Amino acid sequence: MPIASLLCLMLAASPAPAGSSDPRTAIAAVIDDWHKAAAEADEARYFGHFTADAVFLGTDATERWTRDAFQDWAKPFFARGKAWSFRSVSRNISLAKDGTVAWFDEALDTPNMGPCRGSGVLVKEGGSWKIAQYNLSVPIPNALMSELKGRIDAYLKQPPAPAKSEPAKSEPANGYKPKG
Repeated sequence: MPIASLLCLMLAASPAPAGSSDPRTAIAAVIDDWHKAAAEADEARYFGHFTADAVFLGTDATERWTRDAFQDWAKPFFARGKAWSFRSVSRNISLAKDGTVAWFDEALDTPNMGPCRGSGVLVKEGGSWKIAQYNLSVPIPNALMSELKGRIDAYLKQPPAPAKSEPAKSEPANGYKPKG
């Protein structure tokens, strides 16, 4: 086989260069770095991945936070040097035809909450991808749904807890506490 043919065959079989033109690569890198920033308690980097008007939906029905409200709530966790650790074990990314909006879903491994699911929307701002919305959920096996629905119904029928003198910023309504 001539050397030129061998070189062409080797180049054709080589993986795409690190600067792949597929925007999914850049989007996945943003999401991975966002999760890593939380695990490293890098507050500026973590919240820097959000758009200014981003929304974070937590696992409790009361948890709908703007970026700034979520940052206020999370500040004590980042300040102590340990926030939370979410590791994506699988992820699907889709793009709008114009290439400026992406949405994804991911299965997460978390040490404190068990298996979780995250889904979100990213928008392209300038040359960067930013998280505009993230929704964290805990997938419930269908076989447990009836029992869990009964427990939720009973919980919701309880009288509300007495009002506190000042709102707690260290813990949302569901008692979620990042590991650490």
